Amino acid sequence: MMLSHERVWAAIDALARKHGLSPSGLARRAGLDPTAFNPSKRVAGDGRPRWPSTESLAKVLDATGAKLEDLVDLLEGRPSPVAVNRLPDARTLPLLGFAQAGVGGFFDDGGFPVGGGWDEVPFPTNRGEPAYALEVSGDSMLPLYRDGDIVIVAPGAPVRRGDRVIVKTLDGEVMAKILHRRTVRTIELHSLNPEHEARVFDLKEIEWVARIIWASQ
Repeated sequence: MMLSHERVWAAIDALARKHGLSPSGLARRAGLDPTAFNPSKRVAGDGRPRWPSTESLAKVLDATGAKLEDLVDLLEGRPSPVAVNRLPDARTLPLLGFAQAGVGGFFDDGGFPVGGGWDEVPFPTNRGEPAYALEVSGDSMLPLYRDGDIVIVAPGAPVRRGDRVIVKTLDGEVMAKILHRRTVRTIELHSLNPEHEARVFDLKEIEWVARIIWASQ
C-alpha cells in the first residue's frame, strides 16, 4: 500500500465520522490539542505537508477503541464492518461547536439552523425530521456527554420534563442540560454532573430549547 499525505488525513477524517465526531472532537477525545487535526494544521507555513505522528495515531485508536486493522482499511479506502454497522442509511447534518452556537447568525428564533459556517457530520438514520449536530464543550453533562461528543438536536421535537435538551439564552450561552421543570414564567435545568448546580432562568431570558435525540458514544 502506498501511503500519501491526503490518504492518511482522509483516514483520520473517516475515523472521526464513524464515531460521530468532528476532527477537533476526535483530537479532544484522544487527549490532543483540539486543533491538532484541523485542515489548517495539515500543511506547514512554507507549504510542506504535515503528517500526524505515530503517537497521535496510537492515542486516536485507543480513544475510539478502533484497531490498527480498521485504520488500514480506511487508509486503503475499504469500508470496515464497524462503519457498516454504525451508520446504516446515514445522512449528513449541519455541525456546529458550542462556542460558535453562542454567536448570532447560526439559528433562527425557533432554534433551526440558518446561515453558513456549518460543518457536516453523518447521522445514522435517514428519517427526515429537521435536525442538526452540536459538538459538546465542558463537563456539566459528565459522565453521559464528554467534551468533544456530538449530540443531535431536533428543534421541532416535543420537549417534556426529564428530557435532555440544548438551551440557548438571549445572552448567547449554549448548554446541554436536563429539563427539570418549566412553568409559565421560569425554567429549571439540571446537570448530570453533581459538581454543577441547578440553574433557573426566567423564560424571557431563553431564546430556545431543543431536545437531544441522539448522541455519539
